[in-house]
Amino acid sequence: MPLETYVDLKALVDNPGFEIQRQAALNQYALATIDPPLVEIIERFMKQPHCFTLQSCYGHFLYPGQTDPKNTVALPVSEKIKDADYRIAYIALCIENSQSGRNLFRKLKKIQPIDRDYIQFGCADWFWERQVNSFVIQVEPGRYKTKDRVIIEYTEAQHIEQFRNEVFKQLREIG
Repeated sequence: MPLETYVDLKALVDNPGFEIQRQAALNQYALATIDPPLVEIIERFMKQPHCFTLQSCYGHFLYPGQTDPKNTVALPVSEKIKDADYRIAYIALCIENSQSGRNLFRKLKKIQPIDRDYIQFGCADWFWERQVNSFVIQVEPGRYKTKDRVIIEYTEAQHIEQFRNEVFKQLREIG
């Protein structure tokens, strides 16, 4: 699903139905639907009682010679490739408005300063409408932060790949 309704960060609000919503998410959790590099991260977040994941994408790069939309292979070093079709990297989480949830929220906010031009921590209206306290950490050029897919120069794709890898490394440590 596209994140084309990305908006700035909202404040945590009370959500008396959090436990029921979390249990429903756990019951619907399907390992086979998660991009393999994200499995460990998602599983770690799903074990935390103050959050649950809603959706995720590893961030896929398509270019001449690589047309698999679920590609997770590292970008090759190449001067011949000019552009890449980038499918946004993100994890959407629902966070409980509790002390533990607020601590997680603060940790997630600290990831963005790595590079504000390429990493956003905010919300997506369509997630929030379905689930309050839903937040998205995404790796996307800031000028395209409301898009879920963009065509970019290959050199920028390589830059994004580095940030994506760093963000997921930090999420693995937080989870």
